[in-house]
Amino acid sequence: MDMTEQIIQLALFEDSGLGDITTESILPVPRSGKGIILAKESLIVAGINVAKKVFHLLDPAIVCTSDFSDGQKVQKGEILFEAEGDLLCLLKGERVALNFLQRLSGIATLTRTFVETLDNPKVRLVDTRKTTPGFRSLEKDAVRAGGGYNHRYSLYDGILIKDNHIAVAGGIERAVALVRARTSHLMKIEVEVSNMDEVKQAIEAKAEVIMLDNMDTAAMAGAVAYINGRAIVEASGNVSLSSLNPIAATGVDVISCGALTHQARSVDLSMRINPV
Repeated sequence: MDMTEQIIQLALFEDSGLGDITTESILPVPRSGKGIILAKESLIVAGINVAKKVFHLLDPAIVCTSDFSDGQKVQKGEILFEAEGDLLCLLKGERVALNFLQRLSGIATLTRTFVETLDNPKVRLVDTRKTTPGFRSLEKDAVRAGGGYNHRYSLYDGILIKDNHIAVAGGIERAVALVRARTSHLMKIEVEVSNMDEVKQAIEAKAEVIMLDNMDTAAMAGAVAYINGRAIVEASGNVSLSSLNPIAATGVDVISCGALTHQARSVDLSMRINPV
């Protein structure tokens, strides 16, 4: 069972694992039906395959179709998704499928807004680990559907020495040395800094990536000039639509933005189900 299937199975059990009193009372015998999911606002879609899997896990015979792929724009009033098959399973899967589509499309839609606002093709906009517990893989897929990029997925696939690591290790130089002694030469070491003194320490420690955390744009520009191409420079902290381009103008290479996931609102969708 893959991660996505595990997430969906948990969601299905949460909603109807002990039964569906209402639907099972209304449908004592099997009947066929069709459901359509409508966009009640314009959006960037994400989660089409997740929604399909919701219904297929309930009944593999349900036929799911969509004229859209993740990352495409859907206009208000358009049919986003259709499912046809056993009515009991359609009704059981309705809310779960909608929850996934609404949440993931919300992230993709917000990400697209940030991407279209960013007026610098040389700067990469990435997400963070500020994701809904258990949903990280799906939410990071949604960021990509919106046109953004992914930072590390978790603690195992990228090195990022943060302020608490530095405090525990006793300084930037020692933290970098300890990490470098235990990791592959294929992995970049990123260090989080908050002032110019720490920038200099990270450069002296030969960090490959330096994260400028919660620094104002003047300080960022000074740091970028000092680093002068000796490391990839990432900006992080309080990134918003209004601050995006001023940050990009400092010359950083990457902007990481937790808002892409933790501030995205679910889009407005509805599902109509009828017997056939």
